[in-house]
Amino acid sequence: MDDLSDLIPTGKADLERAHAAVDAGYPKVAPILGELVGWLRDCNWPVARVLAPFLASLGAPLKPHIRDVLKSDDDVWKYWVISILIDALAKTDTEEFRPELERLCYAPKPHEVAEQLDEQARSVLQKFDWFRDDPERPQLD
Repeated sequence: MDDLSDLIPTGKADLERAHAAVDAGYPKVAPILGELVGWLRDCNWPVARVLAPFLASLGAPLKPHIRDVLKSDDDVWKYWVISILIDALAKTDTEEFRPELERLCYAPKPHEVAEQLDEQARSVLQKFDWFRDDPERPQLD
């Protein structure tokens, strides 16, 4: 598989291409990271189970793709990206997502609560010692 498009799964069970993308590694897959992150829309899909650990290991190069997901209307995709990708980032790489994580935690919309985005955001905030029992109280960092 010499063409990068050969590393992008064509369906949720396309394990051959998912494994090929993982085997190619980073930075070879850098131009297709967005497409690979797209396969985390449902981590019950077989390709997601292959790609998720690999993508979670990449760190900072995923930040623009994470930003795109957080701007989307797909709450299920956000759930997986928060719980797998953001949770795996270093604290310094997560800082730019903190305002959105705080919004999701402290002022979620009903559809976000239904998809447990508030719980996932709280988990990440707790991991990085950013969670406040009283969100009105200023936090000293």
